[in-house]
Amino acid sequence: MSLRKPTIVLLDMDGTTVRHMNPRLLQCLEMLDDTGHRVARVFSRLFRRRITAPPLVGFQNGKRKKLLVHRALHKIRRKPVEEIVEPCPGVYDILDLLKKHDVRIGLVSSGMGQGYGHDVLETFDLARYFDVTVFREDIRRSKPWPDPLLEALASLPAPPGKDDVVWYIGDRRKDVLAALAAAEHLPCTVIPFAYTLHAAVAILENGLPADQIFMAWPDLEPKLQEVLRERQKIPGA
Repeated sequence: MSLRKPTIVLLDMDGTTVRHMNPRLLQCLEMLDDTGHRVARVFSRLFRRRITAPPLVGFQNGKRKKLLVHRALHKIRRKPVEEIVEPCPGVYDILDLLKKHDVRIGLVSSGMGQGYGHDVLETFDLARYFDVTVFREDIRRSKPWPDPLLEALASLPAPPGKDDVVWYIGDRRKDVLAALAAAEHLPCTVIPFAYTLHAAVAILENGLPADQIFMAWPDLEPKLQEVLRERQKIPGA
């Protein structure tokens, strides 16, 4: 098998770890985030900055971004999170498998943590799986900039070294691009994985192997089991 055994796995949240019961809401949030990135990209071109430019560390004047639109959307919603999202089928099996093999796990989300993301993790008993979580208010630039992934990896008790292999799994094109951009700033190997069709397009566009595409968590599980399995070599074999 061509896949390399991961030592660290980062997951996107909306559409990957949990799915929205109303897909239109997710599309609205994704469209909002994509529009914000397009605007930022225009300014980036004007100032000759690329997506692979070094991450912006910290916050201007020591203050976090207000993120007024993101906060307003979550403030408007009245329903509890269990009426909005549900865990993607099979995701608990994957998380249990990774924990069993002592793989460090992180969550990287473009959504707000306060009033949403943290509630999702607690409600569905997902928080116990993640060594680190990064939400929109924790960074200045969201995916496809590499900042969220780099922040998550830097926040681990032991940052990744040259021998580490990081898998990043997401359901959007920007997830794949963020992983490729993050690889430019890390000493380790970063492998993007596409969960469902939207991200699969980016895998193919960048000439990456089809092994890095899967349509459902149960499809990935046997591959992951094989990669993680301890293989004892028999002397003289």
